Amino acid sequence: MEVTGESPTQVQTLSQSKILPPEYIQPPELRPTNHHKPPSSTTPTIPLIDLSLSSQTLLPQLSSACRNWGAFNLINHGVPNTLLDQMRTVGSSFFEDLDVSEKLKYGCDQGSAASEGYGSRMLVSEKDDTVLDWRDYFDHHTFPLSRRDPSRWPIHPPNYRNVVEEYSEQMKLLAQKLMALISESLGLPSSCIEDAVGEFYQNITVSYYPPCPQPELTLGLQAHSDMGAVTLLIQDDVGGLEVFKDGEWVIVQPLSDAIVVILADQTEVITNGEYKSSVHRAVTNSNRARLSVATFHDPAKTRRISPAPELVAKSGPRYKEVLYGDFVKSWYTKGPEGKRNLDALLL
Repeated sequence: MEVTGESPTQVQTLSQSKILPPEYIQPPELRPTNHHKPPSSTTPTIPLIDLSLSSQTLLPQLSSACRNWGAFNLINHGVPNTLLDQMRTVGSSFFEDLDVSEKLKYGCDQGSAASEGYGSRMLVSEKDDTVLDWRDYFDHHTFPLSRRDPSRWPIHPPNYRNVVEEYSEQMKLLAQKLMALISESLGLPSSCIEDAVGEFYQNITVSYYPPCPQPELTLGLQAHSDMGAVTLLIQDDVGGLEVFKDGEWVIVQPLSDAIVVILADQTEVITNGEYKSSVHRAVTNSNRARLSVATFHDPAKTRRISPAPELVAKSGPRYKEVLYGDFVKSWYTKGPEGKRNLDALLL
């Protein structure tokens, strides 16, 4: 989900510069070297979950991953690897094969929250010193079907729209399956989380991170937790995604056949804090562009989200009920800054 403002410069056009523009320079405490260790053979990594395992084996592993990480790599997920490759290919083609003037034909509505289309700016703050992320993106509205308008999506390459539609359907089915399993792993009815979320509002955001002249000074995407229920992400072979765990940033190594599952804030609320949403960010590099595709599954803005009664009965409520639309407004107005919007709901 994205917000655009006064027609910012497309990041891709800046990538040939030798000096990073000042509006992209993060304050020292937020730069990529902060709380980061070089990878080694003992470096931790997010869990790997095999969806083909029996429930007896799968559910405890899933519970551990959701409780301790809030993010995991998922394999044998049932989505054809050819479709994952096609989604990466059409996304890359849009950013790398079209002229800027052609891409701008799909530009987001300036100043409109969660506007569909091509843009570069995630948040618009009331402050003048907002630091921008080093990325361009294309956001697609895919569910409910009443929001879906493929005519707003690119026609290059020719299979772009068909691939996005098929990918959207597969991601929705997988998100529903995961919500059922996550519910079961807490001893809840399989429908618990999906019933709490209601009808999915699904967005697919293709993010493109061009090579950066000074990657040590900026971020491709600032540290945040996602505001909705569950995010399903694929990336190319260029690393850049990191999750925050025990005071350190952990690199999520790209796996071509895996889908990264990221729990979002409303799942933490529904599970009464037993499962955690994941704080994550994207870093850049000076040599290669990076592409990722994030599929967000969120409640409707009119939905009220609160902890599951079965979990409240065990330990009392840990979070206030929230109207999801109010949570989204806070997220965009204040900025994410880790999990501060979720922390505001703590009792």
